[in-house]
Amino acid sequence: MGRKEDNIAKAISIMGDHTKIRNIGIAAHIDHGKTTLSDNLIAGAGMMSEELAGKQLMLDFDEQEQARGITINAAVASMVHSFEGTDYLINLIDTPGHVDFGGDVTRAMRAVDGAVIVVDSVEGVMPQTETVIRQALRERVHPVLFINKVDRLINELKLNPDEMQKRFVKIITDVNRLISKYSADEFRKDWQVSVQGGKVAFGSAFNNWAISAHAMETTKVSFKDIVELVRNGKQKDLAKKTQLHKVILDMVIRHLPDPREAQEYRIQQIWKGDLESSLGKSMRECDPKGPVSMMVTKMIIDPHAGEIAVGRVFSGTIKKGTEVYISGAGSSKFKIQVLAFMVGPDRIQVEQVTAGNIAAMIGLKSAMAGSSVSSGADMEPFEPMVHYTDPVVTLAIEAKHTADLPKLIDVLRNVSKADPSIQVDINQETGEHLISGMGELHLEVTLYRVKNDYKLEVNTSDPIVVYRETVDGKGGPFEGKSPNKHNKFYFMVEPLQESVIELIKDNRVPQGSKFKDKKALIDLLQKAGFSREEARGLICVEGTNVMLDITKGIQYLDETMELLIESFLEVCAKGPLANERVYGLKVSLEDAKLHEDSIHRGPAQVIPAGRNSIYGAMCQAYRVLLEPVQKVFVNVPIELMGSVTNELQQRRGVVEEMKQEGDDMMIESRVPVAGMFGFASSIRGATGGKVLWSSENHGYQRVPPELQSEVSRKIRERKGLRPEPYDEAYYAGL
Repeated sequence: MGRKEDNIAKAISIMGDHTKIRNIGIAAHIDHGKTTLSDNLIAGAGMMSEELAGKQLMLDFDEQEQARGITINAAVASMVHSFEGTDYLINLIDTPGHVDFGGDVTRAMRAVDGAVIVVDSVEGVMPQTETVIRQALRERVHPVLFINKVDRLINELKLNPDEMQKRFVKIITDVNRLISKYSADEFRKDWQVSVQGGKVAFGSAFNNWAISAHAMETTKVSFKDIVELVRNGKQKDLAKKTQLHKVILDMVIRHLPDPREAQEYRIQQIWKGDLESSLGKSMRECDPKGPVSMMVTKMIIDPHAGEIAVGRVFSGTIKKGTEVYISGAGSSKFKIQVLAFMVGPDRIQVEQVTAGNIAAMIGLKSAMAGSSVSSGADMEPFEPMVHYTDPVVTLAIEAKHTADLPKLIDVLRNVSKADPSIQVDINQETGEHLISGMGELHLEVTLYRVKNDYKLEVNTSDPIVVYRETVDGKGGPFEGKSPNKHNKFYFMVEPLQESVIELIKDNRVPQGSKFKDKKALIDLLQKAGFSREEARGLICVEGTNVMLDITKGIQYLDETMELLIESFLEVCAKGPLANERVYGLKVSLEDAKLHEDSIHRGPAQVIPAGRNSIYGAMCQAYRVLLEPVQKVFVNVPIELMGSVTNELQQRRGVVEEMKQEGDDMMIESRVPVAGMFGFASSIRGATGGKVLWSSENHGYQRVPPELQSEVSRKIRERKGLRPEPYDEAYYAGL
């Protein structure tokens, strides 16, 4: 039996003992060395050849990932590591670092309990580092820190030990500041990382060595020895003395929680059901004998095996042939045909998987990333995963050959199932198919999959920016009459307070129209700036928009409220300026006059009246178009600074900060996404390639007033609408 087979046998035997399991994610800014680190951990644990580690990129097994040299998909690998004479099973997820694939990081964090945050010692804490730490802490994932590429400080920057020390202290301080900022109060102190506490390791993932406070004691390798060996080109000797996989995995086992320990505090955050019910207790205790509950965090569409659901089992034991229910799929049962754990692209079949493990299964036909799977049909689903950014770029896509149209619809559904960050909009009226993603690269990769994995020839439009609509002031109350003139509604609109938008984004104010703990929600909204009357009148939350009912004692209103919610949802999906989604709107129902006979208050009467009332009020409040913006960070030699600022300004960018770091200039700017197309090649051309840049999505800003009418006209024409938007006089006449 080879080492790999031996380890697989060990892994299967450990799966049932949750005290010997660690579920971890590797997270970092792009190019800080996550995949190289993951490869070397897997090789060290005997799951792949050590010579190929860091070069084979086992977890970047997708053809696109290897061609581009970046991680696109969160890849899962299980391995065995021996610590102080005991074997442990480590389920590791390597996550992407590029801003366009942030959705994969969020989904991976739901499956793990601990995270190794990787920071490049030369670049330090970067924008995406902050985002991944924030994503981890929101899911109550415990972090430790690995400072990578230390050999570059010694060989390239020629720093002495004191200067290196200062750099490490700065990185640790920056990481701790982010942990303080984003973690829950109860973990703020305990989760801080420090060298003395053993939660920080240094090293070079590429050269396969690392060191930590514990490792220095056991290996007797000092920092001075490291500097000497690296300077003399003896990193291979160093890798034998203080192995990367041993130092990192020892740190993981020592400091990161096992599933039982983590689920005690994580379940209350990610599941809002009754914690004292048998399922609640079973999940908190990670009980293999309890009812089955699992959350799907990733869907893989395999051309041979079909749909593979990968997810975290929080309670119970799943066996081959087990029948389960999927949230949102009604009362249908689904039979698990194949059960496996993953090592990169390989699936190793097993007979059963117990609570606390990450498993892959075939047979969950209706599942998608985010689905809850359980043995009971009435399980309260897990909380939806909150993504930091919305899709900001859209493409129109059509099949090259008409005969392929049905196949295109199937392929687009599969694509959005495998990657929920991709939004697919199939417009039955115009026959237009739109796919929206987080950026140009995200859409490029998705199109590559459509053409190569699904063998479908398609034509696409140029990328289009996704805009949002809102209002500038108060509008209304505006009268909306039903077509039969028997019902009248008076809605008022105004911008929603930023503090409430933040609560919605943090999922503290849930989406939809059914609220569990209305009393706590009322208190929360009052603290955020609502009056008591407004907070009590909350009817529905859709995206970042809210609908309130502040009427008093109107007869028959309860019976028509569902239809008014329908009107509100229609407005949120298509605003009155350019048919784009609405952002940050507070809609209040002030008054209503209803016909006493229910036959005159049907959907065909109420929905248009409510919609026209809200539209009219928005027109009075002055409609505003919002465009997505990105924060762009550019690192460039001082002498080339002029060409960079020029390039940014041509794209309507605003330079917010400039910092000098040695001979380089760090420029921080805010650029509309509409101005970012083709930025990569232009910036390389303008600087002769001497540039490092990264970006992160940074919400929305107003389209400059002088451009608004031109932009909205173009959007309306593209959508086949008349060029000029309607005004309130039009809605009053309806």
